[in-house]
Amino acid sequence: MRVFLAGATGVLGRRLVRGFRARGHEVLGLARSPANEAAIRELGGQPRTADLFDPDSLAEAAHGVDVVVRAATAIPRSLRVRRADWAMNDRVRRDGTRALTEAVARVGARMYLQEGIVWVAQPADGTPFGESSPVTGRDWYAAAADAERVAREAAEAHGFQAATLRFGAFYAADSGRTRMMGEQLMKRKLPILGSGDAVWSSIHADDAAAAMVVAAEAGRSGVWHVVDNRTATMAEFFVTLARLLGAPPPRQVPLWLARIVAGRDTVSFLNASTRTSNARFRQDFGWAPRFPTIGEGLREVVDAWREEGFPG
Repeated sequence: MRVFLAGATGVLGRRLVRGFRARGHEVLGLARSPANEAAIRELGGQPRTADLFDPDSLAEAAHGVDVVVRAATAIPRSLRVRRADWAMNDRVRRDGTRALTEAVARVGARMYLQEGIVWVAQPADGTPFGESSPVTGRDWYAAAADAERVAREAAEAHGFQAATLRFGAFYAADSGRTRMMGEQLMKRKLPILGSGDAVWSSIHADDAAAAMVVAAEAGRSGVWHVVDNRTATMAEFFVTLARLLGAPPPRQVPLWLARIVAGRDTVSFLNASTRTSNARFRQDFGWAPRFPTIGEGLREVVDAWREEGFPG
């Protein structure tokens, strides 16, 4: 199988290049700088220069491929973010998806596969939800909901398969956000917000990449949730990571104070529950996560950090 991958040098993308290559597939990685070209070659892929928002250059770069994958995002790096900080990520999801699906049609690829987020179907009341739950598309989730619609409509119009894997919150040793959490916990500057009972659906980046490889090989259209086997509360996530690091137990702060320090939007996001399951994906594809819970996953993260000398 020949795969064209947008986002090949990101946390998920690097794993996808390695994962596809390990299965004997050829990977063409979208590169937008000499540094990215070198990184893609080092991972075992072939760099292709193109503009993510230009269907013409994408079609030229993806000529002869079987599957096109969008793993590209532009997630804000700061813990405290404003709505405007999501503008580029919104463009990647909306305009990038339009350009990539147009390229799929032009080159005659059989499938388009993209990363999504479970929050698009998250009920406001925090109750459990699944793939068939209504898509809300509110706030910063709207662009992800639009990306799903664009892919589905393009597939129907041009006759290719389109799949979206909605992921929970990524964590990994080389994730900037996970590393920031670890650093802040060591300084006892990452508190539990309120009661800490918000329920999170997470996924180790290794397991997310393995799921995308499985989905690409299967070539099926649809939407699936890819998360750990078991959810964890905010308090459980922070306490587990702190314990594995040997950090002091995290403090607990009231929500009113957290809103002042971190911002209302950040607190609202972190304190909202995402109760969902990977049951449908496991059943349909025979996939199982290597790290079924945050206990196993965060231990791998901390072990990798210790190998590089963190924490000192």
